Amino acid sequence: MTNYKIPIPSGTIYRINLAWVNDLDELEKLLKKHSKHEIFLDLPIRRIKPPHNSYNLKEIIPFINNNTNIKYFAISNVKTSNDLDEYLSLLPITVTLIPKIENIIGIKNIEQITKKLPYKEKIIMLDHDDLFSDLLKNENNFTNFKKYFTQLVEFCNGNNIKLLRTIGVVFSDDEKRVTQYIG
Repeated sequence: MTNYKIPIPSGTIYRINLAWVNDLDELEKLLKKHSKHEIFLDLPIRRIKPPHNSYNLKEIIPFINNNTNIKYFAISNVKTSNDLDEYLSLLPITVTLIPKIENIIGIKNIEQITKKLPYKEKIIMLDHDDLFSDLLKNENNFTNFKKYFTQLVEFCNGNNIKLLRTIGVVFSDDEKRVTQYIG
């Protein structure tokens, strides 16, 4: 949206997917540009598809500490509650950690994962495309997708947990960066 100069309404939470941020200088510019919005940082962990980020949590922590408008921090490929430990120990309590569920194991362990979150309002994300790919890779039976998806939705509904999901995608012929896909 911001690449096309579409105004972002006040009160909007601005998500920065760190997979698409080439370096920490670019992150700093984005944070400065969106300093009036609450920020949702999304850090890919164990990501196998492009694009990839080239930095880690310890390098990002100073940005989080210096930008109090960063309110949410998502990590991908959460399979167990142990995957949350490092993040919970390093993130300020003012930042809500959001596990992104992208695999069958994460769904099977969702109760333990959400119990580890020390917040009144608990939030998780679902990457349904990656879940579908994981299902094909591990079970070779795509018909179970709806079963796992429904299991996750029902768990969240029954435990007052917000479940964030993708709604639509923007396609454009305007993207010219290739650095995230090569080299």
